Amino acid sequence: MTLGVMFAIAAGTYAMRLAGPLLRGRVEFSPELEKLMSIAAIALLGAFAVTSAVFEGSAFAGWARLLGVAVGAVLAWRRAPFWLVVVAAAGTTALLRLAGLE
Repeated sequence: MTLGVMFAIAAGTYAMRLAGPLLRGRVEFSPELEKLMSIAAIALLGAFAVTSAVFEGSAFAGWARLLGVAVGAVLAWRRAPFWLVVVAAAGTTALLRLAGLE
């Protein structure tokens, strides 16, 4: 990649990030659109989490990872402490892999 292209990408990235604070008070959205954007952000994050949990590259990641993520999700939904969610998810995945379930 040439140096000019790198600077162009950096300038474009900076301009897009700067546009948010500069346009915050000038652009107004309807309450319905704001609610829709909030829901869309949650759906996008959820889709990313599910895709990361189910696939590794283009192949199935295995049942151990999927069940570990499911245990973590249930604990997070029940508002367990973060450290417990992480330890339980990792422990579930490790124990299932130790038992031979990939």
